[in-house]
Amino acid sequence: MTVTAADFDKAASMQELYGLLEASGIQNGWNKPEPSLWPLPSTPFRPIHFSYGPGKAALDAAGRFVNTELAERRNLILPNPVPGNNYATVPTLVAAYQMVKAGEVARSHRHTANALRLVLDTKPDAYTIVDGQKIPMEPGDVLLTPNWSWHGHANEGAGDAYWMDFLDVPTVHLLGPMFFEHHPDEIEHADVVAPDSPARFAWRATQERLAAAHDVSPGRREIELGEPALATIALHVTRLEAGASFTQSPDTSSAIWAVMQGEGEAQIGEARFKWSRGDAMAAPLGCGQTWRASQESYLLRVSDRPLLEKLNWLRAIPAR
Repeated sequence: MTVTAADFDKAASMQELYGLLEASGIQNGWNKPEPSLWPLPSTPFRPIHFSYGPGKAALDAAGRFVNTELAERRNLILPNPVPGNNYATVPTLVAAYQMVKAGEVARSHRHTANALRLVLDTKPDAYTIVDGQKIPMEPGDVLLTPNWSWHGHANEGAGDAYWMDFLDVPTVHLLGPMFFEHHPDEIEHADVVAPDSPARFAWRATQERLAAAHDVSPGRREIELGEPALATIALHVTRLEAGASFTQSPDTSSAIWAVMQGEGEAQIGEARFKWSRGDAMAAPLGCGQTWRASQESYLLRVSDRPLLEKLNWLRAIPAR
C-alpha cells in the first residue's frame, strides 16, 4: 500500500492515523513502548569475571584440535552474558584469551579496529610482528597494534605463548567503518627485533615507573600507558600494596580490568569477585567499584575514556 498526503488529509481518527503511519513505515514519536531518552545513563551489560585458569586450559584443549590454518586466531572471546550479545565484553570493547603454540605463526593482517594485548605466559623468542618489526612478548608486557597496523605473531620459542587481547571492535561494529585485509605474505617479513618499540610497554619499565610514582591514595599508585595509548582506548596500571583498597565512583566510561599480578577482591556494582593473575573483569558504565588486594597486585584497566572525552560524554553519574 502506498500512502499519500491525501490519505493523511482524510484521516478521521487516531486509529486511522496510526494505521496510515504503520503502512507508510513511519513511527509515531509520542506513543512509543519505550523512551528513546532517559535521565541517567543505562546499559544492559553487567559486571562479569573470567578466570585465567580455565581459559588457559581451554586454549590448551583447543591447541589439540584447532590449528592456525583452521582459525585466523586461536582465541576465546569473553562476552558479556546479556540477551542478544555473543561478543562484546563491555558495550565498546571486547577481550579474549589467545594462544600461539611453540613453533607456530599466526598470519599477519590489519584492520581498522584498535587492538592491544597483555602478555601472560611466554618463553623467550615469542614475538608479535607489528609493521615489519619483531616485538618481544614477555610476561607483563602490553603491546599495541593501532588502527591499520599490520600485525601477526611468530612463536620461535620452546613453549606455548598466552596472552589477553583487547579490541574496540564493538565500537567499530556500531559505527560501521570496519576494514580488514590479510598481508600478501602469510607472515609479514621482519628481521629487526625491536624491544624498545613504541608499540611495547615493557613490564620492567612499567614496574619502574610505578616504583617512582607517588601514592594517589594509601597503598595505591597509578600510571597511564600512553597519552592515551590508542585513539579510542586508555590504559592505566594500578599497583596496590597488600591490604590496600580504593573506590571508583560511577561514570559513563566502561572498562575491562586484567590482573597482571597478585590476588584480591572486587565489588563492581552489586557483584563481588575474587581475582588472581590473568583474570579479566568487566566494569560497564555506571558501576561503582571497590578493589582490595590481599597481596601486592598490579591491575591493568582498559577503558573507552578517550572516545568519551572526544565526544564530551565522559561524566560522573550521580547516585540514584
